[in-house]
Amino acid sequence: MPDPCPDDTVAAPQSFEEALGELQAITHRLEDGSQGLEASLAEFERGVRLLRTCYQLLESAEQRIEQLVGIDADGQTQTAPFDAAATAAQPGQTAGKRRGPATRKSQAEIGFGSD
Repeated sequence: MPDPCPDDTVAAPQSFEEALGELQAITHRLEDGSQGLEASLAEFERGVRLLRTCYQLLESAEQRIEQLVGIDADGQTQTAPFDAAATAAQPGQTAGKRRGPATRKSQAEIGFGSD
């Protein structure tokens, strides 16, 4: 069976939002499970290509971001290129994870109730 979603016949999305929207639609169709194996594989492959496109577009946008570093005497803003390496996870840190809830200590551990 021919690939229903070949690279040369499917137009590339024009924007991040279009790519993300199409990726979400593919995800819903795959989760629905109503498609056959070949169609699902083709959709999955298209989804992977769209995901790569989204990552490339995000990386490109990140490179265009500038940081406001100050205002000069004339009131003009001074900017510097955004350094994404500065926001990368440091060794031993896990980005995006919150600490679990604090454990409660018993009164004996705190020192209450001891004579």
